[in-house]
Amino acid sequence: MRVLVVSGIWPPDVGGPASHAPDVAAFLRDRGHEVEVVITAAAAPMREDYPVRWISRSLPKGAIHLRTGIEIARRGARANVVYTTGMFGRSSLGATLARRPYVVKLTADPAFERARRRDMVGGNVDEFQHTASGPAVRILRAARDTELEHAAHVFTPSGYLRELALSWGVAADRVSVLPNPTPPLPALPPRNDLRASFGLAAPALAFAGRLTAQKSLRVALEALAAVDGVELLIAGEGDERSTLERDVAELGLDGRVRFLGALPRARVVELFAAADAAILSSMWENFPHTVVEALAVGTPVLATASGGVAEVVRDGENGLLVPLGDAVALGAAVRRYFDDDALRARLRAAAAPSVAGYAPERIFAELEQTLERVAR
Repeated sequence: MRVLVVSGIWPPDVGGPASHAPDVAAFLRDRGHEVEVVITAAAAPMREDYPVRWISRSLPKGAIHLRTGIEIARRGARANVVYTTGMFGRSSLGATLARRPYVVKLTADPAFERARRRDMVGGNVDEFQHTASGPAVRILRAARDTELEHAAHVFTPSGYLRELALSWGVAADRVSVLPNPTPPLPALPPRNDLRASFGLAAPALAFAGRLTAQKSLRVALEALAAVDGVELLIAGEGDERSTLERDVAELGLDGRVRFLGALPRARVVELFAAADAAILSSMWENFPHTVVEALAVGTPVLATASGGVAEVVRDGENGLLVPLGDAVALGAAVRRYFDDDALRARLRAAAAPSVAGYAPERIFAELEQTLERVAR
């Protein structure tokens, strides 16, 4: 089988698709399939065991869209199936021009994401479903529905997002849940060594991801300000970084919050293993890779119950959940976690076993079977 993988982001970019797409490409390659990749990137990516065709993000936006669509069409014509983790409009157009079926890995509501990028709406994805209106929003929804309607199959990482896709009119037999897999875990150094490598002496929380409005890190910072003696390490970059740095100063958290910048995925896994807990304060989420990564190395997650997060983080079992946007409740959860030794030990013991069913070989084998069926 010849597969074209499409992704809008790719290492060293930070984000779920930048982790998922390379993992899928490597798995399919190892299984004997012919793999080619089309991405956008700020600079030439590292060499892989398969061709990675990249379009520079320095081009004007219209030119990027056109070049990417043409490249998908060109490369797709050689493939049996296109698997896209983003750039759905360009993927749909390119696959259609190449007369090839395409499979979508849906990680959010594309109409909502596009409306947010254009500052057309606020709030979260659930509010968008019921309150957003106007001609421009209707156009974005129509584009989303068309892109998904013509997909041979749609994967969602959570039941939450599957229900949303069904509400948009995607046929039930063409959309299924495929959770994000646990990351490949190399032998990790002893935890004390990892803590030393990050300069950790005090109890610590960790966050990894894009520093965007979606992540609502101001909520995490306010929660941290209500708890003494706990540090927060933030891995990632994004347009909210300067705002967050001002928030740190405003909340009197200088010396307790460190921005690590973008880290390689292996180092992110080490960060989670070194931390006492991961924290996630997002206002909207689907099924974050970082939640699975933290749990896989035995680190509980303290999170807002957004989207599909509650499908993997179970309150009082492998983490603690609080309502969306509630910094007071999140601060109380952090305090409870660090004050209760028995709770902390119980959650840590349950963390890794709770995601044992998300082994990559099982998750990607299901994806492979669908791609083979569609390709036929």
